Amino acid sequence: MNSFLEAYETPRLFHLAPNLIAASFALMKLMPARLMLDRAEQEGALDKGARIIESSSGSLGLALAMLAAERNYPLTLVTASSLIDLLFAARIRQLGAELIVNEDPSASGDQWGRLSIIEKLIAQRPGTYWPRQYDNPDNPASYARLAELLVRANGQIDCLVGTVGSGGSLCGTAGFLRSVFPDLHVIAVDTNRSALFGHRPGARLLRGLGNSLVPANLRHNEIDEVHWIGAFQAFMATRHLNTMFGAYLGPTSGAAALVAQWYASRNPTASTAVILPDEGGRYQQTVYNDEWLSSLAGWPVCELRSPQRLDRPQEHGEGSWTMLDWQRRMLVNKMAEATKDDLSRNIAKPPRSTQTGRGD
Repeated sequence: MNSFLEAYETPRLFHLAPNLIAASFALMKLMPARLMLDRAEQEGALDKGARIIESSSGSLGLALAMLAAERNYPLTLVTASSLIDLLFAARIRQLGAELIVNEDPSASGDQWGRLSIIEKLIAQRPGTYWPRQYDNPDNPASYARLAELLVRANGQIDCLVGTVGSGGSLCGTAGFLRSVFPDLHVIAVDTNRSALFGHRPGARLLRGLGNSLVPANLRHNEIDEVHWIGAFQAFMATRHLNTMFGAYLGPTSGAAALVAQWYASRNPTASTAVILPDEGGRYQQTVYNDEWLSSLAGWPVCELRSPQRLDRPQEHGEGSWTMLDWQRRMLVNKMAEATKDDLSRNIAKPPRSTQTGRGD
């Protein structure tokens, strides 16, 4: 990989509090994108000049587009109309990628619809490589470097906080850290109407985290706590990072920082680390725009200093912040009210070996 991309994927490390270190990325998804392509090339799953295809509306898509341009691969990205904005779409296309936008009237992200499009396109284009970020083990494996950077910079890590989408960054980093610190406490940050920890999937105002399906790379039995952050709480936390630290970041980072700062303040003798995965450039006209915020029904809301504790997954409003002691259980243990049919519709299929990649 060239020196620019290597620098671009390296996080900036700084302290939000004396016992809270943050890893802030310009483009975090370069880590898994690079390793997935490297391994595919080494193993013969990605031939020279072959087409790459993936479902993405954000940073993984951008990372793949940058790498595909560097390595001279054609790239197709499948996204949903509810997720992609015009400026980001233009940036993807300027890198030479084909962008297929699937209509998504439910505004849920429609992951199953996008995956169906990918399967059809692969059938029409033999030799296409599909990284399958949701269950490709190279996704979490790529975060060994992040774990090493955190340990080198901070030494002991007692708690790791991170948002969850594919599960790769949080579970990958946590897995490596737990090999050094077995008592590591892991906190997952999700949002309402995300299927990852038991909500029924639906339209989500807060983007960059959450999912409408449950990826295999999300290892529920490594999670100690789950926090669901409403969009309005994340937006306020994001703007505070900018005004208090000069950190111009996105709302996924804001949500993670909100939870990490709360945990660190309650546990002053514990050394906490938080992953801040996105920057603020995409959000100039939304999160950082007072007029846009004022147009949202329910805005403004009272800023919360701590979460409401739950005894089971429950959806709340955009001004909410809730948490559940997950206790490293599998998802089914926390979904007593869900039917088996509900669960099977939202959990990703088991991995299988094909020329297009690993799993589904």
